[in-house]
Amino acid sequence: MATILPSPPKVGMVSLGCPKNLVDSERILTKLRADGYAMSADYAGADVVLVNTCGFLDSAKEESLEAIGEAIAENGRVIVTGCMGKEAEVIRTRFPGVLAVTGAHQYEEVVGAVHEAAPMPPSAFLDLVPATELKLTPRHYSYLKISEGCNHRCSFCIIPALRGDLVSRRPDAILREAEKLVAAGTRELLVISQDTSAYGLDLRHASYPLKGGGEVRAHMTDLSRELGKLGAWVRLHYVYPYPHVDHVIPLMAEGLVLPYLDIPFQHAAPAVLKRMKRPANDAKVLERLRNWRSIAPDITIRSTFVVGFPGETEADFQYLLDWLDEAQLDRVGAFRFEPVEGAAANDLDGAVSEEVKEERYARIMEKTAAISAAKLEAKIGRVLDVIIDEADEDGGATGRSKADAPEIDGQVFLRDAPGLKPGDFVRVEIEDADEHDLYGVPVA
Repeated sequence: MATILPSPPKVGMVSLGCPKNLVDSERILTKLRADGYAMSADYAGADVVLVNTCGFLDSAKEESLEAIGEAIAENGRVIVTGCMGKEAEVIRTRFPGVLAVTGAHQYEEVVGAVHEAAPMPPSAFLDLVPATELKLTPRHYSYLKISEGCNHRCSFCIIPALRGDLVSRRPDAILREAEKLVAAGTRELLVISQDTSAYGLDLRHASYPLKGGGEVRAHMTDLSRELGKLGAWVRLHYVYPYPHVDHVIPLMAEGLVLPYLDIPFQHAAPAVLKRMKRPANDAKVLERLRNWRSIAPDITIRSTFVVGFPGETEADFQYLLDWLDEAQLDRVGAFRFEPVEGAAANDLDGAVSEEVKEERYARIMEKTAAISAAKLEAKIGRVLDVIIDEADEDGGATGRSKADAPEIDGQVFLRDAPGLKPGDFVRVEIEDADEHDLYGVPVA
C-alpha cells in the first residue's frame, strides 16, 4: 500500500533592500527547504510569509512597513526579519498581529520562528536537503557575501548599528561556496559585503588551508586571485579605496577579475567628506584612477554620491561636479540626503532645503549622463564579451558587458541573436549606444 505523505507547510518570502539582504533571504529559504518546507510564490498559498526588511533610509523603512502591511492584509501570518528588526517596537505598534520580529542575519531565530508558526508534520520522508542552496537570482549569476558588518562610522550611516562591526568569513569557506555555485551553473560571481576592502582585517589576514593543498590569506587581493581561478566572471562591489586596492588592478589586467570596481565615494569636496567622516584626499584619488587606467585601460569605475548633505554649499557641490569632469567615472548613481533615525548627521547644522536637493540632484544626473553617453559612444565599433541574461524566440537577446553589473548598470541589447540562452557568453560588435545602454550583434 502506498504511503501518503503529509503536505509540508509553505513559506512565502518578500525580500527588500540590497543584495546583502538577498543573500540572507537565500540562506533562510535554503535552511527551511532543508527542514522540509515548501516555497510559495504568492500570498494565498503560503502558511506563513517572511518579510526581509531594509532599514538604511527612512524611505526604505516606509517601503518595508508597506510590505509588512500588504503581507498581513493578503495573508495574515507574517514574520519580520532584516535590518528593521532593530525597531521591533515600531513594527509591533503599527502591526500588532506580526508573529515574530528578528534582526538582520539572525538565521536561526527566523527559522525557529517559522517552525513555531507553521510546524512541520511528523514524517521521516519530508526532511529532504536540497543538493544546492536555494537561489533568488537567475542561475547564471550569484551574489557571494564575504563578510558582515562595518567598522566605519560615517555620520550618515547606521549600518554598524543594524549589522554590527566587521565579521569576515573564512576564505576557505568562501571558496568552497564559490566552487559549488560554479559547479551548479553560476557564470558570474558578484562579491559583496559592507566593506569588501576591509575583508579579513578582523581575522588579522591569517592564512587558511585550501582543499586541494596550499593556503589562502584572508585578504581581498588573495581571495580575488583564488576566485579568479574558478572560471567565472568575478565582480567586486562596495570597495573602499584603501591603498591595497592598487594590488587588485593587475589581477584585472591578467583577466582573473573583471575590470570593474564599485567604489562608494559619496562626495569629493573635502569639507563635505570631513562632515561625513570619510577620507578626504580627492586629489590622490584622481591620481590613483589614472594609474589604474594605465594598468587596466578598460576598467569601469562605478560610484554613488550624496547631494544636499548638511552644510553642503553651492561651492562644495560645484567642486563635486568639477571633480567628476576630471574623474570621468563610468557609472554613477546619486541620492538626495535623507536623515535616518540614529545617524549622527541628523545633528549637523546647515540643513539643505528639499528644493536645493532636487536641483542639485538634477544637475549631477545631467552631468554624469553626459559622461556616460560619451564613454559608451566610444565603444561603437568595438567587439565586447557579453553575458546573456534574457533571450527570446525571435532572435533578440539582452545581456551585459564586463562593465555592467546586474540591475544597477546598463545593458547590451542584441539583434540577430538566435539560439542564445541565459548564461551564454557571446562576442558582440557594438553598433549603437545611448546614455546608459549599448546595442549590437553577435560575431563569429
